[in-house]
Amino acid sequence: MTNTPTSIFQRPVWVVIFALTAAIAWGWAYPLIKLGFDEFGITTEMTGSKILFAGIRFAISGFIILTIARSANRQFAVKAPINWLYILIFALMNTTLHYACFYIGLSHSEGARAAILNSLGVFLLVLLACLFFKTDRLTTRKILGCAIGFAGILALNIGGADSGNFTLLGDGMIILNALCSAVAGLMTRGLSRRVDVFVGTGYSLAIGGVLLVIPGIAMGGTLPHITFVGISILAGLICISTLGFALYNKLLSCNPVGKVAIFNSLIPVVGAITSCLCLHEPFYWKYIIAATLATAGIYIINKGKR
Repeated sequence: MTNTPTSIFQRPVWVVIFALTAAIAWGWAYPLIKLGFDEFGITTEMTGSKILFAGIRFAISGFIILTIARSANRQFAVKAPINWLYILIFALMNTTLHYACFYIGLSHSEGARAAILNSLGVFLLVLLACLFFKTDRLTTRKILGCAIGFAGILALNIGGADSGNFTLLGDGMIILNALCSAVAGLMTRGLSRRVDVFVGTGYSLAIGGVLLVIPGIAMGGTLPHITFVGISILAGLICISTLGFALYNKLLSCNPVGKVAIFNSLIPVVGAITSCLCLHEPFYWKYIIAATLATAGIYIINKGKR
């Protein structure tokens, strides 16, 4: 008799539905963040305002998740006092450092380019998982997939200067963001052993968000122009964070990393398309090559997995 997973987050159909939902939602964040910057009057050089904007988004998202967890009678107890240090480090990697780099990088790069470059985090997560988890072994298929995926990222830098070149404040910060994302992905499984993963996600976003708000204000950050449209965009980003992280962290906590990571191949595709459509950014032919190679790499890594 075949054993059926008892958790809805382990059932194949729901894994697909939840992972697709998170990936598509995150893809839409790229143009919304840039639209939010424009609507609130946050310019490229206003680093404090960008960090403040990010902090407000994630702090509110975290408090929403914690409120939902409380109403659903989820277990808030942390299994040992020392585990609070782990939660703090997770909050720094998953939220504070992750999105400080992301918001700064995105403001110095085109949304489509940043979306594709950010897929580096998927390959880093797959490779690092092979080092730390017995359930994720390094195979020829994974090596080939990562090689093809990295080729897609390199494809971003072909062509003339008019099609975009590597910059430290743009591409460099997005790469650091991808590294933080990969490390946080690894830490998610450890988080689930220390606290209810839904509650832990709320702690991560709330604490990490506050740790963005404080330096943002200290750096003189403000939201210069508050409008209904701007608030609506911020609300949309809060919903994306709440839904995306709640689903993705839960999936990572109870499934092999590779099985979930495959769906992140949609993020650069959705991010590139929505950025070009919503922001009227120029669409370069190399975006098609880069997105195709990145998606193919992730597919190859996971092809044949059950």
